[in-house]
Amino acid sequence: MIIERRKIFYIISLILIIPGIASLFLNGLNLGIDFRGGSIVHVKMAADVSAPEVREALVPVGLEQSEVQKNIDNTYFIRTSELDQEQTKALINALETRFGEVELMSAESVGATIGRELGLNALMALGIGLVLMLVYISFRFEWTFGVAAVLALMHNVLVVVGVFSIFQWEINSPFIASILTVVGFTLNDTIVVFDRVRENMRSTKKPDYLTLLNKSILQVLNRSINTVLTAVMTLVALLILGGATLKFFVAAMLIGFVVGAYSSICIASPLWYEIKKAA
Repeated sequence: MIIERRKIFYIISLILIIPGIASLFLNGLNLGIDFRGGSIVHVKMAADVSAPEVREALVPVGLEQSEVQKNIDNTYFIRTSELDQEQTKALINALETRFGEVELMSAESVGATIGRELGLNALMALGIGLVLMLVYISFRFEWTFGVAAVLALMHNVLVVVGVFSIFQWEINSPFIASILTVVGFTLNDTIVVFDRVRENMRSTKKPDYLTLLNKSILQVLNRSINTVLTAVMTLVALLILGGATLKFFVAAMLIGFVVGAYSSICIASPLWYEIKKAA
């Protein structure tokens, strides 16, 4: 059964988490301009050109290291160091010289100080969310359920952040939104399991927690699998058809939802068993 194999699941989780933590220390995160500061210039061109060609056209203005994302409608997002109005105009002129007509759709800049503040606020939002969840679950169930649920959520967040660190995928504001979505989705999945455990405990005078957990998990297993499969199919479609701007946002949710479905069954429940046994 599931709880009897909990040590195997702990090992699997360590295999998922440890490389990510090592990468965080060695490589850090690839912070987008939302956090490190910089500019995003959104342009539309009459010519159909590739991202490398756009970077090559920016050599005369010293911006060849810019990140360029191409969309299917000949629009491009150019992420670069912070630009003032004159530098933005020079960028547009360089593109017009190489490719002809260029329409400036938007130009946004974020200062480094504001970027650091956004990063701190994002961490604070996640921390406050976890604390409030711990308090709420402890109030509605009992503190052992709250601790197990929050530890499972931290497990999910570490896996997602670790994957982004290993592959050096960009971390930006949509990534924070995706992490909070993952936290909410996977917490709901965990609560479904714990609610069934609580119901089964009420009907048993002297519960055998091992048997009780296995029974409860099996009762909700189909529901958990069907829920995550429905979400995953939608996210895969978005990943394939959503374009470059949605790619990392969807990838974070896809990883988080799959890991969350695993953790709600194979991590949160065994952790509750360990805490209950030690309490």
